[in-house]
Amino acid sequence: MLKIYRLPGMMADEKIIKVLRKDLFILFKKVLAFAVLIIMPYIFFRFIIGLFPNLMVGQISYPVIMLSGSVFYLFIWLFFFFSFIDYYLDIWVITNKRVIDVRQNGFFARTISELELQKIQDTTSEVNGFFRTIFHFGNLFIQTAGEKERFVFQDVPSPDAVRDVIIKLIAIDKEPKESRIK
Repeated sequence: MLKIYRLPGMMADEKIIKVLRKDLFILFKKVLAFAVLIIMPYIFFRFIIGLFPNLMVGQISYPVIMLSGSVFYLFIWLFFFFSFIDYYLDIWVITNKRVIDVRQNGFFARTISELELQKIQDTTSEVNGFFRTIFHFGNLFIQTAGEKERFVFQDVPSPDAVRDVIIKLIAIDKEPKESRIK
């Protein structure tokens, strides 16, 4: 796991300004979806037992029903765990020298990309939709002249404030070193 206080490959005089994860509303939506999926088999079994009351006393049907329910709950737990790991390990780190995107791809793969502040040409924040506007989260786009033309940070809390922080850091980075010392 990436420890924030010990950023790998930290440059000289580099300071962490902001560490971002996806907004908590995204995690809440996933938890709510999994809660619905957990309740669905219970409702389904109550409905089936109402129609076929002898189904739960059969020597073959009872083990098949219990096995299928257990397998369903195991997969639900696995997908919930995967969603939480994906939420928790996807982070963006903004330092005074660069922007780092750490993206977890499955359980055993991670992609780390970085942009130096001096190579950033444009930053754009976007808040679309009812819930995004109410809870104030959205996407942040960072444009560079490099290979990967646009970095997309999806579902960032307060994307306008993050954009402003990056713009201020770029302005500070472009100042001559003599004026920064004063």
